[in-house]
This record gives sequence, structure tokens and C-alpha cells, in this order.
Amino acid sequence: MTAHDHDHQYGPDHDHDEDGYAGPATLLVAGRALDVQVRLTGYFQPLDGRYHWYGRLAPDVRLSALAAGRPVPVTVCTPHGRAEGELSDPDLWQRLRVEGTSTPPFGALATPGPEN
Repeated sequence: MTAHDHDHQYGPDHDHDEDGYAGPATLLVAGRALDVQVRLTGYFQPLDGRYHWYGRLAPDVRLSALAAGRPVPVTVCTPHGRAEGELSDPDLWQRLRVEGTSTPPFGALATPGPEN
């Protein structure tokens, strides 16, 4: 897998209908505001009627120390919005996962509403 292939997996330019955002963000975590780079995506889950968003943060020693291998609540702020989420497991490249179930911190495709 090339670096381009790896980036393509996490970016908003997927071959399927998912939303996404890649770029700068501010994380509010443990009383601190940290500027980071994120790659986020998400989807509306009709089974539970909620929007699930998730992604990875660029490697950051400060975040790794704060997370210390355990889930940590965060607020993710992008130029498009903010949302509550949780930091969790790092991947092989030391990028922490972030995820949430709510209105995402980026513009999302319209989600289905109740039928009239």
C-alpha cells in the first residue's frame, strides 16, 4: 500500500456515499485546547436513527500522553462545527481514533427525517 492509498482510505473522497472532512481542528480535551489535523467521515445509521462520525488524528505526542491508552472525552471543533466525541485506540502510525454519535463537526449530507 502506498502513502496515497493509505490517505485515500481516510479522506472524504471515497467511492461510496459518506460524508467527510480533512484538515485543521481544535480539540478541547482535559481543560486544554490543542490544534490538530484530522481526517473524519461518517454515515447515518437507519437502524438507530443516529449519525455516526469517526476518524483519525495526525500523530501528536501531547494527545498520546493525555489518552494514555484509555478512552478520553473530547470536543472536536472544525471550521464547520463542533461535536462531543471520544479519543481511543491508536493505530500502527500512532494516530488516535476519534468518534462520536451526533451532529458531526463537519457538514454532512442530509439525513432522512420522519416521513409525513
